[in-house]
This record gives sequence, C-alpha cells and structure tokens, in this order.
Amino acid sequence: MQSALLAVDLGLRTGLALYGDDGRLRWYRSQNYGSFTRLKRGIHGVVSDVPALAWLVAEGDRHLFELWEREAAKQGASALRVGPERWRPRMLLPREQRSGAQAKQSADAAARRVIEWSGAPRPTSLRHDAAEAILIGFWGVLEVGWLEDVPQELRGAMPPARGAP
Repeated sequence: MQSALLAVDLGLRTGLALYGDDGRLRWYRSQNYGSFTRLKRGIHGVVSDVPALAWLVAEGDRHLFELWEREAAKQGASALRVGPERWRPRMLLPREQRSGAQAKQSADAAARRVIEWSGAPRPTSLRHDAAEAILIGFWGVLEVGWLEDVPQELRGAMPPARGAP
C-alpha cells in the first residue's frame, strides 16, 4: 500500500474505514469516544497511526470534520467532507434509499459486499457507523480516482459510474 484513504463517519461513536490506493478496504471499526474531550484527544492517535495517509473523507458535523481535517493536514493529507445525499446515490440503489432507516440497513449489506470483495476480515457484528464509514470510503476511492468504476463483482449491488451503462 503506497497511499491510504481514511473514511470517518463522524460522531462520538465514530465509524472508521481504511482503504489502500488499490481501492480495497484494509480495516474498519467503530470507536465510542463517549465524550467530546476524549474524541478530540483520540483523533491524533487514529490519524497518526495511518501510514502514508493521502486522503481523509468524512461525513457528519462540520465542527468535528474540522478537527479531523486539521489533524490530517499535519500528515500532508487532503480532506473531503461529504453528505449522505452525495455518497448514498453512488453506493446504494434508488430502492435502497427510500428512507433513512432503509438506507442504513442497506448500507450494512453493501458494506459486507465491499468487505468480501476486498478480502478484509469478516465482521462478527457490524455497527451502522462502521458500515457507513466503509461506504463513505468506497465512495472516496471512486471520487479521488483510485478506482475508475465499481468493480464487476459489485455491479448490480451498486450503481455503475455516472454515465456508464
């Protein structure tokens, strides 16, 4: 892995997913910080533990994003903040996004497909914040050009690239 992309579903309960520049998921987890103070202190440890961090892609509160963005900038990484209205249509089929609850449930199934395609360890349980971080990160690897399109193995489960058949 030459470069890495860290995806974050922002919050006190934070979803994290790390991708290599081949577009494959390396690891994912959920971290419950419990308080804003512990979250603030924990950001440095997470970001500094990522070798060759090139991108931070996050969804959530602007203030929390700025904390992560500052830490990523210290590592020389670029940062993107994305809303669900932008990544969900790229990662979930229209029928899977009719409500927020349905989108969260569909995110779990789509994240499991990305885990399998990537060859990452299968989860015993998958929290929705980690599942969303996985999809935010997958959106990110497409957005920054590390993958040109959704891999053939995931087609049918995710929409193809814009304009693709």
